[in-house]
Amino acid sequence: MKNNVLIITLILCFYANLGISQERYKDAVFSEIDSETYTYIDSLQLDFYHANDDKAIIKPLLLLVHGGGFSSGKRDNPVEKQFSVEMAKKGYAVASMSYRLTRKGTATGFGCDCPSEEKIKTFNASSEDVLSATKFLISKSKTLKINPEKIILVGSSAGAEAVLNTVYMKGSNTTQNLTYGNIAYAGVISFAGAIVDIDDLNEKNAIPAFLFHGIKDNLVPYGQAAHHYCDEGTPGYLMLYGSKPIADKLSALGVSYILATDPEGNHDWANLAYGYTNEIANFIEEAILNNEKIQSNIQLSSKK
Repeated sequence: MKNNVLIITLILCFYANLGISQERYKDAVFSEIDSETYTYIDSLQLDFYHANDDKAIIKPLLLLVHGGGFSSGKRDNPVEKQFSVEMAKKGYAVASMSYRLTRKGTATGFGCDCPSEEKIKTFNASSEDVLSATKFLISKSKTLKINPEKIILVGSSAGAEAVLNTVYMKGSNTTQNLTYGNIAYAGVISFAGAIVDIDDLNEKNAIPAFLFHGIKDNLVPYGQAAHHYCDEGTPGYLMLYGSKPIADKLSALGVSYILATDPEGNHDWANLAYGYTNEIANFIEEAILNNEKIQSNIQLSSKK
């Protein structure tokens, strides 16, 4: 009789635990995160984050590209490190990469004195580095236990411009000199980013996106506007298309997206969005890993 009671108790405990079990890729299922640094090309490095006791054979990879106007920023700033650790705790592999800061120390910076053709070269140089880092990680996919078919790009500000232009300008005249090989990204997460030409986003390169943006962003347009809002006729006049037109195009193409906006927000969302790891993880798990169709516009506030 005592044995029967024990068995019943164990069964009840088992099913009770099922109700509160944590779900990989959505919840923090690991507590200890390790990181290693690799040189992926020349002197450029990336930090690779993963759970040290993760037994998964392969896992999705997030490739993170920091912001800083292509002249500053680091892959291992506190906010980038915290984001990488939090996502690795959910079971993802995360790589936070450095890239060439081509506008650092230049006389024209990256504003309205910087010629538009130089801005295009800057975007392409960063995309080239993103592709190089991706190729390196794929070459080590067995060792790192990552799934080459489930690579999601994440970028903030300049990094968001880098990742968005890498995926949505693929096949365009702008990126014709870039070598993609067999790389096919599974999704993209953007914190206050934009692309050069909305017409180049098409059914061939459209992938799911989570787009964060402050509607009053005065550096990277939320809608369609000149980069840094430069006046027409200035050297740096370059039309960009921000999160709203990107979301509209994805909607028309029937591709999953979430457009998360703050009506009173500015370019601060390039950093604030790092705090939304749960929402990002939910979108990746549902729209990218499980191929569920999600098309949603949500409102955020920096005052929450």
